[in-house]
Amino acid sequence: MKTKKIRGFNQVLHQIQEWRSQIIDLDLDVIRSNQRDYAKIWVPPYSNLSLGNSTYPEPKGQARKEILKVLLDTYDSWKTTLDTLDEPYYLKIWLYDQRFSQSQVVCGINSFLDFYESTFHKPEDQKKIDPTNYGKLSNRIQSLEWEYAWDEEHFDDTTIGEIDEYATEKDFYETRRWFKERLKKPHRKIKNPDPDSDIKEYYSFRLGTVWIGG
Repeated sequence: MKTKKIRGFNQVLHQIQEWRSQIIDLDLDVIRSNQRDYAKIWVPPYSNLSLGNSTYPEPKGQARKEILKVLLDTYDSWKTTLDTLDEPYYLKIWLYDQRFSQSQVVCGINSFLDFYESTFHKPEDQKKIDPTNYGKLSNRIQSLEWEYAWDEEHFDDTTIGEIDEYATEKDFYETRRWFKERLKKPHRKIKNPDPDSDIKEYYSFRLGTVWIGG
């Protein structure tokens, strides 16, 4: 798959500031109603969908630093707002390493207080984040506590579906062949504890690292 070039860097910086203005303030009415909220990276072209055989590169250099700064600013702003609730809350930065464009700030209260605790696999052999990797933002990174987790792609034993769900038999057999090859690669396999579910096993393939900071 080809990687598209990013042109118009000043425009990208403008888009980052526009995105910041949209997410920096947490709406308490939304939180009280939905009991959760999140701020993903909606900055073109990094948030654009890939079309055809080309994809956009992950943010790097100055763009990556500016986006991370917005995530940290948003965390600080949301924390100040959530503190006014005078009740427990979940507030974290999900900082994806290899897939940085997936990074986000996430919060939850009440029934979503513990909802996100099992979102990521956290290996027993925990690693420490290296603040020096983040340049001028190293002090702000160091001010938070970070957990090491895996960024994974998840499937289950019903992923392929049935042959009558496909446009052609060829599509079905090609997909099944792809899935069998995928299962030959290293992955975590988890049994579904629910005996009444159609899903018996889950398969999780590691893509990289996620740092969970708060």
